[in-house]
Amino acid sequence: MTIDKTKSPFADPEVESVLEASAVDADMKLTDENAQTEIVASLKNHFLIAMPSLTDPYFKQSVVYLCEHDELGAMGFIINYPVKLTVQELLKNAESIEHQPTPPIKKPVFLGGPLDMDRGFVLHSPTNDPESQSTLLNKHLMMSNSNAVLSSLGTANEPANYMVTLGYASWDSGQLEEEMNKNQWLTINFENDIIFNTPVEQRWASSLQKLGVDPLQLSSEIGHA
Repeated sequence: MTIDKTKSPFADPEVESVLEASAVDADMKLTDENAQTEIVASLKNHFLIAMPSLTDPYFKQSVVYLCEHDELGAMGFIINYPVKLTVQELLKNAESIEHQPTPPIKKPVFLGGPLDMDRGFVLHSPTNDPESQSTLLNKHLMMSNSNAVLSSLGTANEPANYMVTLGYASWDSGQLEEEMNKNQWLTINFENDIIFNTPVEQRWASSLQKLGVDPLQLSSEIGHA
């Protein structure tokens, strides 16, 4: 995957404004009067786990961390699709980043979703750095699409845990609920350990096992945690 060097991959004020505008959870069930699709209670800070019925190549056997979900829609990041690009290579391609960490950072960059794949995001553990320009998602996790956090990677000021993604996933109002009604997703509360400590190739199976589901014996019945 190549990076468009004419754009700063960690500067997306439009996405940042969406996050800020959606800071309040939707805790009640709502109904979209036009589509007549029931909006379930907020799944913010949950994982979406793709079912076998979901064959879209962007989401097949994916685990998606939802950072926002309300009556207006949902936004999240796929956490188990590494691309053939290391963090070091991304830093080298980002013209706004001046330093090159030594030793090189061999962590993979992830495909966060099919939207804005020339934009970068960092999911990371909380930091007290007031210049990080990060959005607090929950007490364990922050998100940044600014150069501040990216520039700290490979230095003494980097977050304790982080993953870098290109792009994000988004659903319009009622769209995710429709997909769930089609038995395309299971849901569980997000777990920091799966994002940062579980090997990439095990994240889908490990998420299913948290539900007591054997990946080899998935049924066609819809389920929610």
